[in-house]
Amino acid sequence: MRRVLVAGGGVSGAAVARALAVRGDDVRLVDRRAAAVDDELATLGVRYAGDLDVVPADVDLVVTSPGWPPSHPLLADAARRGIPVVGEVEIAWHLRDATVPWLAVTGTNGKTTTVGMLTAILRAADRHVAEVGNVGPPVIDAVVAADRSYDVLTVELSSFQLHWAPSVTPAAGALLNIAADHLDWHGSLEAYAADKSRIWAGGRSQVVLNADDPHVVELAAALPEATRRIEFTQSEPAAGQLGIRDGMLIDRSVDPDGEVLIAAADIRPPGGHNAANALAAAALARTVGVNAQQVADGLRAYRPGDHRNVTVGVGQFAGGSVRLVNDSKATNAHAATASLTSYPRVVWIAGGLLKGAVAGDFAGLIEQVRERLAAVVLLGRDRAVITEALRRHAPEVHAIDIPSAEHIGMAEAVRVATELARTEAARTGDEVVVLMAPAAASMDMFVDYAERGRVFTEAARAQEGIHAQ
Repeated sequence: MRRVLVAGGGVSGAAVARALAVRGDDVRLVDRRAAAVDDELATLGVRYAGDLDVVPADVDLVVTSPGWPPSHPLLADAARRGIPVVGEVEIAWHLRDATVPWLAVTGTNGKTTTVGMLTAILRAADRHVAEVGNVGPPVIDAVVAADRSYDVLTVELSSFQLHWAPSVTPAAGALLNIAADHLDWHGSLEAYAADKSRIWAGGRSQVVLNADDPHVVELAAALPEATRRIEFTQSEPAAGQLGIRDGMLIDRSVDPDGEVLIAAADIRPPGGHNAANALAAAALARTVGVNAQQVADGLRAYRPGDHRNVTVGVGQFAGGSVRLVNDSKATNAHAATASLTSYPRVVWIAGGLLKGAVAGDFAGLIEQVRERLAAVVLLGRDRAVITEALRRHAPEVHAIDIPSAEHIGMAEAVRVATELARTEAARTGDEVVVLMAPAAASMDMFVDYAERGRVFTEAARAQEGIHAQ
């Protein structure tokens, strides 16, 4: 019997405490709330340990929630004393059925969409699949489920989860992109990228990589020569790659002459970045024997989740039209860039909690999209950082500051942005998109990005002349 200390009583912490207690481990749970040990856990023998900064002397193993950084006093104490610290995903890996492959996805952006596309493809191929990980059910829940037998797991993994999962070796792992994010947790871009590259298990997994991302290509170059790899690109694919030719997604990873998968215009959500996500999903699916027709069927069946580049309202006005789009999931500059480049003319709603990003981190974004910006409406705690970046790199773009930190601040931002979009649409006769792609986290004003998206959607549909979609 191991004596295990579970750090954090959230969804993954409770799941791992439950699974280990069922297996006979002596489990204690650290959390600020005694109520984190609910009746079910207490019945299984899980005990509340308090809100600790020091590991008790008799503990054999610490299992941390993914959001706890290595600098947390409890985890730092464990490291000093040589007590192993792992995450829920690592525990799930050791308890798994080794005959069930894991197809894993990570990257700064696009993880959830890619995993959703992959799951849809596998279901189109009649595979019994569980979609688990970063924003879904904990991986361990699928691993220990007594009433289900899965053919394959599609696993979304964050940099935090990968940091605490040293043994995990997926059958295939895709790294979508690397951009500055969570630097307050990792300490540097290099450390963040190194944790992301763990998706490939040092080349022991089959490697799926974005050939268009220099950071990803550099990380892949350090893998052993014998590593099995599949590349995807938004350009014409070379032999062995997946890519885009004449508006069609093409797979040359199996047939050197190429197999047509689906028209890029049929991918939802729209945008080149989501075509890249579809290529990554297709590449992973092909590693477990899914054919081209099943890939196409799955991608057509896929429906994007809420708050990911979703049109929530439209209006026709004299001389042009206005579309309001909710991309609350765009929580960093890289994600916002992908969203902004999907539309020719935009009034951009941005700002929030920047997680350590500074004005210089927005230089590339603004320089790339400045010609698309009709105006920018800024809100949230760290909005001044984006204001400064605009002043430096696009001083001609009209920027409006919304100081309210309450939900009414979003309503005011939407009202102002919609009026600006109407004026621009009347002037040009074209469609103007009000795009809420904040390039920032939401917790300064909202519980999470989903609440932010819901508040935006309600405000959008309340605008005069805007019809819900």
